[in-house]
Amino acid sequence: MTYIAKPRLHHPTLETNKVGYTRRDYEGKISTLCAGCGHDSISAAIIQACWELDIEPHRVAKLSGIGCSSKTPDYFLGASHGFNTVHGRMPSVLTGANLANRDLLYLGVSGDGDSASIGLGQFAHAMRRGVRMAYIVENNGVYGLTKGQFSATADSGSKSKKGVINSDSPVDLVAMALQLGATYVGRSFSGNKAQLVPLIKGAITHGGAAFIDVISPCVAFNNHPGSTKSYDYVREHNEAVSRIDFITEREEITAVAQPGEVVDVRQHDGSLLRLRSLHADYDATNRYTAMAYMQEHQARGEIVTGLLYVDPLATDLHTALNTSAKPLNELDVPQLCPGAPALDKLNASLR
Repeated sequence: MTYIAKPRLHHPTLETNKVGYTRRDYEGKISTLCAGCGHDSISAAIIQACWELDIEPHRVAKLSGIGCSSKTPDYFLGASHGFNTVHGRMPSVLTGANLANRDLLYLGVSGDGDSASIGLGQFAHAMRRGVRMAYIVENNGVYGLTKGQFSATADSGSKSKKGVINSDSPVDLVAMALQLGATYVGRSFSGNKAQLVPLIKGAITHGGAAFIDVISPCVAFNNHPGSTKSYDYVREHNEAVSRIDFITEREEITAVAQPGEVVDVRQHDGSLLRLRSLHADYDATNRYTAMAYMQEHQARGEIVTGLLYVDPLATDLHTALNTSAKPLNELDVPQLCPGAPALDKLNASLR
C-alpha cells in the first residue's frame, strides 16, 4: 500500500483550527500496519490532539526507534520534522535535538520492545534528566515485526500465539517513569479515544518529561485453536495452488470507561483486558500515592488508566543546564566563540 498516495485536495468545507489547518493537514502517509492495529488509533489520536491544540505542523519534531510502533510517525504529521533512529536510541537522539533547538515541540514514539529492552537505559536517562518531550510507548507485549515473541512488558503467565507461557516478570514502564522522576505520567488504551486524546494534549503542552504508556493490542498474533481467523484455519479451508500468509480484516477493539469504573475488554484472541479509569477525586499530584494506587490495582489484575501523576511546576533539562533562551542552533560565531579573554575568565572561575 506504500505506493498509494493520499489525495492532496481538501474539500473546501473541512473545518479549520485557529491556525488555518484542517485535520487532514496533520495526517501522513497511508498506514501499512495490519488492519485493526491499535497503533493506527494512537496515530489518529495524535492527529486529533495536534489539530485541537492549534499546533503548526512545522513546529513539531517526531522521533522514533525500530518496530511496528516506530513506523507510525510516517502516518501522521507529514509536514513535521522527523527522524527514525536505530533500535532503542530514540531518547538520546531526541535529547540532542532538544538541546540544539528548544523551540520545537518534541514527540517521541516508541514500543515496548524498543523502550523496555534494548532501549531501557535510554528511556531511564531521558526520564530522570527531565527532557521536555511527549514520550508515547505503543505497548502490545510482543515483537510484532519478528512474529510475536514476548517483549519485556508481557505479563507473567500470559500465553503466546504458539501456546508458550511467559515465566518472566514484566517491566512496568509507568512504574519506572514515576520512580525516575517523570513529571507527567499516564496510561491509556488505544481503543479509548475519548481518554487518549486529552492525555496526549496534556503531554505535548507539559513543561517537562511526559510519558504515556498506551496498551495497543496486536491483532496479527492471536492465532489460537478454534479461531476462524487464524492462519491454520484459513489454510485448512482454502483451496489454493500456493501457501500464502495473509491477515484478514478485523474490527478494532474499543472501550470507554467512566471514572472509577472497571471495564472488561475481550481481545481478538479471547483474552480479557481489565481496565480501570481513575476516580474523579483521585489526586494526580502525589507521586507516591500514584505508585501505591497503581500497584494495588495491579495486584487485582487491573490496568489503571488515566493521568496517574503530574507536577504542575515541572522544569526541564534546559532549566537544569541553564542554557540560553535562544536556541543553540541559532547562536552565531561571536556568541559561540567569545574569544580568549572570556575563556580565561571561565577557566579562572573553575580553579
